[in-house]
Order: sequence, then C-alpha cells, then structure tokens
Amino acid sequence: MNIYVLLKRTFDTEEKINIQQGRIDEDGAEFIINPYDEYAVEEAINQRDQHGGEVTVITIGEEDSEKQLRTALAMGADKAVLINTEDDLEAGDQFTTARILEAYFEDKQPDLILAGNVAIDEASGQVGPRLAERLGISYVTTITKLDIDGESVHIERDVEGDVEKVDTQLPLLVTCQQGLNEPRYPSLPGIMKAKKKPLEELEIDDLDLDEDDVEPKTKTIEVFLPPEKAAGRILDGEVNDQVKELVTLLRTEAKVL
Repeated sequence: MNIYVLLKRTFDTEEKINIQQGRIDEDGAEFIINPYDEYAVEEAINQRDQHGGEVTVITIGEEDSEKQLRTALAMGADKAVLINTEDDLEAGDQFTTARILEAYFEDKQPDLILAGNVAIDEASGQVGPRLAERLGISYVTTITKLDIDGESVHIERDVEGDVEKVDTQLPLLVTCQQGLNEPRYPSLPGIMKAKKKPLEELEIDDLDLDEDDVEPKTKTIEVFLPPEKAAGRILDGEVNDQVKELVTLLRTEAKVL
C-alpha cells in the first residue's frame, strides 16, 4: 500500500509568540510538527504495519522543515520529501499548497493520503479537501477511526460531538482528528535509524511549475494576538450582598442585563 502523509511545520502555541509588524517573529518561536499531523503520521504507520507497503511524509517549506521530517521518520515513517520553496516563493496560501502537492502526485499512485484536520497556525482545514478534489479521489474529514479491508474502507468521523459512520473505497484522502490514536514518541533507536532514511529534496522547477502556477489567491493583511482579558473580581460579604453587587455589575459594567 502506498501511504502518504501531508505534514506541516508550525509554531508551538504552547510557547510564547511574539508579533512584530503584523507578522510572527520566527526568530523567537519554537517550531514543531503540527499536532493534528502527528495523528496522521501515527495512523499511517499503523495502517502500513497492518497492510504492508511504505509511508512517505511530505512537507512544503524551507530547509528548516527537515527537522520535523526527521522526527516523522524517527516515529516510523519510511521516506520523507521536502519541497523547498525558499528561493521560489515569497508567499503562499492553501491554493498554493494544494497546487504544488497536485503536481507532486501527478506521477504517483497513492492508495491512502493522510493529513491533519487543521493546522494550528491558520486552522483553515482546506489543503486536504482541495488536494483530493484536484486528484479526483474521495475524501473524508475529521476521522476518529479507520478500518481498511481490501479496497473497502470503514470510517468513523467526528461531527459536532457525535459520530458519523462512512463506507468508501481506496484511493482515499482523510484528515485526522484527536481521538484517532495516540501518537508515539520517537525512540532512541528510531532517531538513529531516521538519520539513514531517505529524505528527498525537490524544488518548484522539479515539478514543472512556474511561479504563476502557484500564485496565492489570498493575502494575509495582518497577524495579531487576541486582546488580554481583564482580571476577574472576587465579591466579598454575605451571599445576598454579593448577588446584589453582581447584578449591578452585570447591568452597569458588563451591560448584559
């Protein structure tokens, strides 16, 4: 089975993020594998172990993305591909990413493509469905269970706190949601093996694409942090007095009554 994982390098939202001139200051940011993509990597490895084949992890970005690809290889993926856009693209969007991936898959025969449900930096959830449409294959989003039996695929997906069951066929693209599995930590032997696993580096020219072919359709005007919340207040006194004060505050300050 030919299994591919779409992986994105994102900043770690658990760490402090600094904004400079409407852009994230990458010099002070910590970067990781997009957490939802970790579910995709883990599921790809599990499906390969059950059905055979190999797992190829793909990312689009700059040279620094190699670190996240090596982490995926250390988890157990077989091969990695970095499509390096550092010298070819000043900006991109979801259209750009899907178009580049479409060109990459032009001469491939994927059975299963996995991606994260969303990326935590932009959270658009567009790349997977866009790519599937371009490749002309079926796709199912926000999956929490994946069973493959020959060409038949049985899926459970998260729908606003409930579960929807879907039956479909390979080839297929899915986007992975929390609850699908528990991503493994790379082991020391895995980290050592990852150093010897193949990591192919391509550029836009290698995919017969021009800059005009991947020109973004949208533009980010500004990035900003949410406003800081005001400190809470603790009401003192008897319960009846607290209730009266709370009602007054809700009416005069919060203006919700």
